[in-house]
Amino acid sequence: MSIMTYKGYSAAVEFDADDEIFFGKLAGIRDGVGFHADTARELKAAFREAVDDYIETCARIGKSPDKPYSGKVMFRVDPEVHARVTKAAELSGRSLNAWAEDALRRAADADMAKAVAV
Repeated sequence: MSIMTYKGYSAAVEFDADDEIFFGKLAGIRDGVGFHADTARELKAAFREAVDDYIETCARIGKSPDKPYSGKVMFRVDPEVHARVTKAAELSGRSLNAWAEDALRRAADADMAKAVAV
């Protein structure tokens, strides 16, 4: 899987061997905006077109194109992981929230660094 970025939007891209097409979907938005193409060059153009069309459509209908995030994240982890991260946060002198935010930021930055701007 590869990641593309354009105008602040990102999409994970995959290849469907059965249909012999590349395809992707914009990440981090409420609406399902997908795109596909037969070649990598066409895929880049289709991605940019999907982003531009999404922004234009939202403007035309008076809708905000980005979903606002509350900053609250709820997820479940193995109890042993929970205990380890709580201890790690305490030993670092930070709250679990501050420790987790830093860990998530570093992981997201590392993954987003792999994104290819088109």
